[in-house]
Amino acid sequence: MDREAYSGKLFIISGPSGAGKGTICKRLIEETNVELSVSMTTRSPRPGEEEGKSYFFTTMEDFQKEIEAGGLLEYASVYGNYYGTPKQKVVEKLRAGTDIVLEIDIQGALNVKEVYPQGIFIFILPPSMAELRKRITGRGSESEDAINLRLSQTLKEVSYIDKYDYCVVNGDLDEAVARVKAIVMAEHSRVSQSIYQLIEKYKEEV
Repeated sequence: MDREAYSGKLFIISGPSGAGKGTICKRLIEETNVELSVSMTTRSPRPGEEEGKSYFFTTMEDFQKEIEAGGLLEYASVYGNYYGTPKQKVVEKLRAGTDIVLEIDIQGALNVKEVYPQGIFIFILPPSMAELRKRITGRGSESEDAINLRLSQTLKEVSYIDKYDYCVVNGDLDEAVARVKAIVMAEHSRVSQSIYQLIEKYKEEV
């Protein structure tokens, strides 16, 4: 992905399972002009899913071609199916001035950072391990062993937090959403290469 300055910003949100990153992303999309990046997948559509809205559905062969052509920002294999972020779709949105959010795992986020380091990386944390256990347990869908494995994985994931630009603790959802929205606003006020275009505009108006 090239290093040209886009008027849109790419926000990458990660965090351990149960931290609430999905809910925060959903609120961010509902309450701001930020759009969610639509992933590509080789799995079959589920009832109610729409092409180009839920996912871009494709074949294993075509997905492999995208990998070989460098057409994906990141990708991963999950339970026998591939999932990835189409690069060109993201670039088109950023060039048009649209902010994009990627909700992806930490491995995917680090891959994006390799090819697009000017992205804004946000790590969502639960307020405590005890609260995280409570949230996962509340789902009622996992055994005690599975929960302990998730908590152990969380500790590994937290060790990558220094690779991110921001950390938001999701104790109170409204406050966490407000903090992420504040990050979006602040990033558009950051002094960057585009500031010189603004200065030239001021000069022309004198």
